[in-house]
Amino acid sequence: MTPTRRTFLAATAFGTAGAAAMLNLPSQVYAAEADDEFETLRKRWLEISLGTGYDPTAEPYAARLKEIGELARGFRASMAPAANSLWPTAPFDPPAGITLSYSRLWTMTQAYVYEGTGSTGDAGLLDGILRGLDHVGATVYNASTTRYGNWWEWQIGSPRLLMDIVAALYDELTEERREAAFAAVDHFVPDSAIGDYTGTSTGANRVDLCRSVALRGVLGRNPAKVALARDALSPVFPYVTKGDGLYADGSFIQHTWVAYSGTYGQVMLDGLGRLFALLAGSTWEVEDPEKQIILDSVEHAYAPLVLDGLAMDSVNGRAVSRGYLKGDDRKIMRSDHFHGQGLIAAMAMLAGGASPAERTRWHARIKGWIERDTVTPILAARQLGVADLARLHAVADSAVRAAPEPVGHRLFAAMDRAVHRRPGFAASLSLASERISYYECGNGENPRGWHTGAGMLSWWPAGKPSDQFTDWFWPTVDPYRLPGTTVSTKRLADGAGGEWGAARPAVSWVGGATDGEFAAVGQHLKGLGSTLQARKSWFCVADAVICLGAGITATDGVPVETVVDNRNLGEAGTAALTLDDRREPRWAHLEGHGGWVFPGGTGALKTLREERTGAWSDINSTSSTERRTRRWQTLWLDHGTDPEDAAYVYVLMPGASRRTLAARSRDRGWLSVLTNSATVQAVAVDSLGLTAANFWQAGRAGKIAVSRPASVLVRRRGRSATVHVSEPPRTGEPLEFTWNRPGLRVVGKDPSVEVLGTGGALRLRIAPGTACASHRCEVSLI
Repeated sequence: MTPTRRTFLAATAFGTAGAAAMLNLPSQVYAAEADDEFETLRKRWLEISLGTGYDPTAEPYAARLKEIGELARGFRASMAPAANSLWPTAPFDPPAGITLSYSRLWTMTQAYVYEGTGSTGDAGLLDGILRGLDHVGATVYNASTTRYGNWWEWQIGSPRLLMDIVAALYDELTEERREAAFAAVDHFVPDSAIGDYTGTSTGANRVDLCRSVALRGVLGRNPAKVALARDALSPVFPYVTKGDGLYADGSFIQHTWVAYSGTYGQVMLDGLGRLFALLAGSTWEVEDPEKQIILDSVEHAYAPLVLDGLAMDSVNGRAVSRGYLKGDDRKIMRSDHFHGQGLIAAMAMLAGGASPAERTRWHARIKGWIERDTVTPILAARQLGVADLARLHAVADSAVRAAPEPVGHRLFAAMDRAVHRRPGFAASLSLASERISYYECGNGENPRGWHTGAGMLSWWPAGKPSDQFTDWFWPTVDPYRLPGTTVSTKRLADGAGGEWGAARPAVSWVGGATDGEFAAVGQHLKGLGSTLQARKSWFCVADAVICLGAGITATDGVPVETVVDNRNLGEAGTAALTLDDRREPRWAHLEGHGGWVFPGGTGALKTLREERTGAWSDINSTSSTERRTRRWQTLWLDHGTDPEDAAYVYVLMPGASRRTLAARSRDRGWLSVLTNSATVQAVAVDSLGLTAANFWQAGRAGKIAVSRPASVLVRRRGRSATVHVSEPPRTGEPLEFTWNRPGLRVVGKDPSVEVLGTGGALRLRIAPGTACASHRCEVSLI
């Protein structure tokens, strides 16, 4: 039954004492009776944002509530209103001084309304909050001020916190104070801000804007505002084919050119979950059927990028550089686990509006992540609020069985990312093209992320703590030696290539083909700020990633390197590096990590064990100046100065033992490199029934040929085989595929595949479209 307004009010209205008990809040927060829909929605928002159903005397809540109280009392004591600040350490100047002030006032508000903070209902604390609100409102955040500096602070950061404060202290605020807050939000977030779906009002930003407008409408009893915010969400739901938003292949892009599932994607998912829950069953329920796309995205777009509680840094954008922020009163590390736990909490929030089957599957994934995150345990994660912790503890305590990490390959072609998962490891690829930037910098953040998109290959062995990129990786790694990349060692200026994703190579062939288990992934690489060009391929298989490079050419007058790997060994790591032959190694093993095989050997391999010291402020102007040292093990292939048509082949085997690596290096029949050139890169692994190729132009590899640039994966299983073909340049032009093998019969195919012949060879015509999708044809081997 679809709830009516009457049944909604009957189901969600409750008396003052009952509401306070459910939320563990003092009764004064619920002084008003739930006599209308707006008041009911306000109380529901408090449930969503402050939590319900937990014991404030139990951990982790007791410690969290105590911390909130201590922070709040400190803020009250240090508050010193001045012409340009509320606290001397938080001037209203950019980049986010106003938002920081509201954040501290929100902490004080939580200390006032929560039980267990030591300041619950404290009149002196309330007086400090009111003085602070009045001062910020009168001095800077009001309807007479013209915004300056970072637009985000005025339109998203500050109004979101201000409306949360008004919601929690509604009956403690005079009408004059409430109206002043509404007027400020109306001024900085006018209706026009969520009008056209363009500029900064797209994707996650649009959801944040709608959140403030919706809550302002609820608190100001303005039905038009609530309806406007609800309707303005609809452009966020459909799949997009360019620019910001969700793509059909699961990619999420923000700032037009940046893969951003782990940060902006999390903001969008969390914001939508809160708004869906707030408006459910009300006059303004979100009924757009395309909101199912958002629900589907949990498993399709986000979960594949979460591993043991972390969100892979390949989709965290410039946020990888934040670490410890200067203005963070709680000193929380903003790492891959920080972003992952935010995503997981957003999934738990959104689960309330999912179907029972969806909810069960999501909870199983969440419970698995909770159990496997030993780096920063989720159930005590310091960045999560009491409400998020309560929702996650409810999942952990439920009867649902924890789900293991899945096995499979996901190619996020629209954002030039790939994730390969096997029972023994997980790996992630970061690439760049004319569609996706090498890296994003801006606001003083991430100015040395230059080579992130030059083929960075991140990996995690199963059963090991997932801290490789958590433990001060970004401030201490050599930015010219990111793992997997091929780079010119030409020195670059901070922010080279431009801000906000402007740095993009003029190449179109980036992508690949996958059957959902194995994959061929390729990148036409052009170096940022250099003359470097190369073709790089990764063939992702059962226990390895086969890495090929060819056509490596540059004229910068400096060496060019392919970084086989660069592993963070921690503060004083002693992991032994073993090479089978120092002069011509065929394999290398790093204790506790895994290793690499070099078919045919390589005299160009160099190794370095070094200690590197850095601070987050080196790569982010808003971050801590504290310096730490980490030990690094680097392996790289030296292509020399100004190489011409250089090449490489190596095999990454995460988690492999020395014995396994030695055996693989002796097995000359395991891998056949069919060709490795700037024209085509192709391999065959007969034991897996695999032939895979990246064709940089029309050509032939073994028995396979194509009429245009393409990526091809052929899998043989007994008396059947499957062909997958894609067109990474995305011209949309038809291409023809030939497999010179007689005795084939087509038993299934995608509508985009036309069978031209099966006589002495399988001949197909593919209508590829422009999304780099993998087009399938199944055959029986007669």
